[in-house]
Amino acid sequence: MLGYISWQLYGTTWVAKREQDRIVRETEQAWESGQGSASGRASDVAALIRIPAFGDEYVVPAHVGTDDDTLARGFGIFEDAAEPGAVGNFALSGHRITHGEPLRGMPDLEAGDEVVVETRSTTYTYELVTDGDALTVDLDAGWVVEPDPTDPRTGERVSTVADSRRLITLVTCAELFHTDDRLVAFGRLVSEDPR
Repeated sequence: MLGYISWQLYGTTWVAKREQDRIVRETEQAWESGQGSASGRASDVAALIRIPAFGDEYVVPAHVGTDDDTLARGFGIFEDAAEPGAVGNFALSGHRITHGEPLRGMPDLEAGDEVVVETRSTTYTYELVTDGDALTVDLDAGWVVEPDPTDPRTGERVSTVADSRRLITLVTCAELFHTDDRLVAFGRLVSEDPR
């Protein structure tokens, strides 16, 4: 039992971080060489996510989907999410513990922190408009990933608060060892530059 718990807490993170680092390297090499995409497990990378508040070396691949296998390889992009930089909600999910822990530090994020989304052709910089621990919702609160999220408690549209129709949403577990609630942070697009 102790071995299984240790594997879940430490082993999956060690393996996942190594795999994510390899995917990032292969993706960057493919994009820099002008290839359309990398091969193998790196072939479905939609974007590379950098959160400067988590350190200069922080970069995690993002793939479409939020199933367990996808989240073990980095960020998962919700199925109906907008493309990076597009009008709508570019909604991402990531583990807070195990499998690489891309959002381990989510509670430490503050409004004003940046989330940089790099695609093959463009770098999009989003600025958070909420703190990383400002909003906790139930596991089934699908409104947070809708194209124009509206808080059912207040009736307030996130796009109005963010003063933008080009949003980013980060979603992760609220507690480290209990997964019924989610932490949610919203941001808005502030710049778009050629890669």
